[in-house]
Amino acid sequence: MKARIAVLVSGGGTNLEALLNAQERGEIPHGEIAVVLASNPGAYALERAKNHGVPGFAVPRKGLTQEEFEAGLAEKLEEYGIDMIVLAGFLSILSEEFVQRWPDRILNVHPSLIPAFCGKGFYGLKVHEEALRRGVKVTGATVHLVNEIPDGGCILLQKAVEVLPGDTPEVLQRRVMEQAEWVLLPQAAELVAQQLSAGEKG
Repeated sequence: MKARIAVLVSGGGTNLEALLNAQERGEIPHGEIAVVLASNPGAYALERAKNHGVPGFAVPRKGLTQEEFEAGLAEKLEEYGIDMIVLAGFLSILSEEFVQRWPDRILNVHPSLIPAFCGKGFYGLKVHEEALRRGVKVTGATVHLVNEIPDGGCILLQKAVEVLPGDTPEVLQRRVMEQAEWVLLPQAAELVAQQLSAGEKG
């Protein structure tokens, strides 16, 4: 039985696209992307899900309490019989209580080599701006299991990416996505899906 995967998004969904393409190439044999949930109703990621024939729904964060928002997420996750969650550019913070309901089953991608450039305020382009400001020669991406510690949990995979002379934050962001994030996310999803699948058989 394949592990059923929910991908949580907030924006354009480039990481989601990488996951969907990897799935179609047969690179996540133990998992299946069953639903995409967006915290922003206007997220283009929902269009990407539709283009690949995967159900997608907006679960808006705006105007809701944390409890109401997470109840909405939980309802959809239960409806689709989800086994694991991949946070792919998901900008809403999940509570400790929510995370604890999914032990070792929530994956997150961070656009740096943790522990560098992580923690409060470090997300999206800000990570790459800081990498360039500090003058590092190598950056990269990390996929980790989420726990109650911000940017903590168990690091599953990391991949280094070279910083080149003349890089802008936007150029560096694109290189990190292409060379690291889009490679690591499907690998990590398959790793966790395989463990869940083995656990079911055991």
